[in-house]
Amino acid sequence: MACRALHFVFKIAERTKTIKFFRELLGMKILRHEEFTQGCEAACNGPYDNRWSKTMVGYGPEDSHFVIELTYNYGVDDYKLGNDFLGITLKSSKVLENAKSLGWPVDVEDNMSYVVAPGGYKFYVIDEPQPVDKDPVVNVMLSSTNLTKSMKFWNGILGLNIFNQNESSIELGFGEDQAKLKLRDIGEPINHATGYGRIAFAVPTSELKSYQENAINNQYKILTPFVTLDTPGKASVSVVIFADPDGHEICFVGDKEFRELSQFDASSEKQLDKYIVKDEARKLKN
Repeated sequence: MACRALHFVFKIAERTKTIKFFRELLGMKILRHEEFTQGCEAACNGPYDNRWSKTMVGYGPEDSHFVIELTYNYGVDDYKLGNDFLGITLKSSKVLENAKSLGWPVDVEDNMSYVVAPGGYKFYVIDEPQPVDKDPVVNVMLSSTNLTKSMKFWNGILGLNIFNQNESSIELGFGEDQAKLKLRDIGEPINHATGYGRIAFAVPTSELKSYQENAINNQYKILTPFVTLDTPGKASVSVVIFADPDGHEICFVGDKEFRELSQFDASSEKQLDKYIVKDEARKLKN
């Protein structure tokens, strides 16, 4: 697949509790962990110019699974949530079993069970066996104030296909077997607050500039024009960051280089645990 959904980025303030939630309750694996000494040129860690870390977690390799990017800014103790992010849907009875054994609250909304991660992010759970031959992540749900305008951007400019549509929502994606983007009309202005996230997709590197040009020509906002980002010791990746009509951040990355960058790193879990121990020691000292 030339174009594919990659991941969603969360800013997290409580790294220890958050990692426990994703690892023990959702049952995701640590795929990569990277530490940075200063802010990202493409605002990958938000509007902060400080030390930060990036942890990729998921149910399988990034080449074939939609994963979560957990961004931890050192020294930032709290993020305010808006109404822009609505939830991520998973297919996994195991998550509900894990929640019960951990004593984690499970709530119900519209006949769908959900759990809430530290920081307030919702994960809806379809009570069916977790698939072993495909990605358990079904979709990411974001708010829309006007589905017609949203569809014009996501389908007409970025080229995502429409899979499901009704009066209140639309579901789009690049492929049938990939996690989808679900946009739901919330009937009120969208507030991104400080906890806003970012969704990422991979496209052929050679097409990044044409996506950017198409967006500009149709008067859509580019948050970060085409730039190549370096990760020490790993592949450099070209990106363009867009904003949709409601201000949601979208990252398009060059597929070939990102596949090289996003290879599973078996040492990441041990490395992350080392930093978590340091976090907890620092908290006790303070």
